[in-house]
Amino acid sequence: MTPSLNHVAIIMDGNGRWAKKQNQERTFGHFHGVEKVREISMAANDEGIKVLTLYAFSTENWKRPLQEVEYLMQLPAMFFSKYLKELMEKNIRIETIGDLAPFPDNTKKVLMNAIEETSHNTGMILVFAMNYGGRTEIVEAAKKYQSAVMNGSMKDPLTEINFEQFLMTKDYPPVDLCIRTSGEQRLSNFLLWQLAYSELVFTMTAWPELSVEEFRDLLKVGLSRERRFGGLV
Repeated sequence: MTPSLNHVAIIMDGNGRWAKKQNQERTFGHFHGVEKVREISMAANDEGIKVLTLYAFSTENWKRPLQEVEYLMQLPAMFFSKYLKELMEKNIRIETIGDLAPFPDNTKKVLMNAIEETSHNTGMILVFAMNYGGRTEIVEAAKKYQSAVMNGSMKDPLTEINFEQFLMTKDYPPVDLCIRTSGEQRLSNFLLWQLAYSELVFTMTAWPELSVEEFRDLLKVGLSRERRFGGLV
């Protein structure tokens, strides 16, 4: 068990490149990436992680070819049709961060159904960042803060703690560890506020190839680091 890692975030990178190495279309990588979501989520649940946030679709992903985007819109239905029952049995709750409004109605319906079906579960929270961008989140939080000040519901001075009440992650514990697969070493507009003092771990392994064993090893790497939050030991 790894109870001291309350919140783990993952940038699931490398689906397309992995598929290319198999002489397959990028959608082949996304299909296997969905299967990996189930495997790693169950492992995280077994490790006692309270919140697992997965970067599933960024605000920049709309720039991809239309055929690929349309396929990505089908993935929630593929995932939940196969694994919603198992998620319920494991007491896992589904939530999302990001703006779902631009998604096709069927995609939104699938996501909202999964959220509703699991809303009474009390175990690990599995968060899908969908049409999510860190900069957009901060801008939207600033707008909400400004609105709260103007309507009188926020009278306290602006502080980091007050500002965090307007972020999409306000109900979650701080992110302890962020893992990125497939060798890239950047945040790609993911949880920019929340990762300020998180541990970052990178692996060359593409997301579809990430094994449960390596995932657990990456958790251990995060746990082994001494977190000082800008202070001294």
